[in-house]
Amino acid sequence: MQGRSPQLSMELNRLLLITSFLLHVEEGHASPTRLVCDNRLIQKYIGEAKDMEKRAGQCQELRTLSCPMVLPVVGVNLQQWKSKSNETKRREILCDLMLLVRAAAGAQGQVTQECVARQLSQLYQHANSFLLLLQTFSWEAGPWEPGCSPHSTEQTHVTAIFLTYRQLVQGKLRFFFHNLAKDLCKQG
Repeated sequence: MQGRSPQLSMELNRLLLITSFLLHVEEGHASPTRLVCDNRLIQKYIGEAKDMEKRAGQCQELRTLSCPMVLPVVGVNLQQWKSKSNETKRREILCDLMLLVRAAAGAQGQVTQECVARQLSQLYQHANSFLLLLQTFSWEAGPWEPGCSPHSTEQTHVTAIFLTYRQLVQGKLRFFFHNLAKDLCKQG
């Protein structure tokens, strides 16, 4: 594995995520079985989110963005979260991911430092992968409509993008997968 470029490693990780997900989709139900049932995968993505946040924070000259980025408010009230249907949770997470992907892309256009740009690129790829994967399955009939209005906030600090992504993966995504696992991962 030595000598592999960081860009190649990111692309291979992304390909692994998509392949893993697609190989474990149950025919007819389109459920992300392995991603949901193998808790090590979500823990891996949480670890990667923490690493990206840490590496971005270590970059020299972290400046504020000249144009604020709109970020989702990803805090979770567990009582309210538990009362929502899986489809409602999925749609909420999709809205959050769309805002994060847009924010990462917008911030990339504003930063000049390679260190920060590299971390933003990785975050963009990871968030976009989750976005694409969650769009592939649904419990309700009918197409998914991207018109959503999640709670959001404007931020000018690049680090807020990484913090929001980590909180989303650690919170809503992890809870969502844990909830799905109760039904999908019953071992007979």
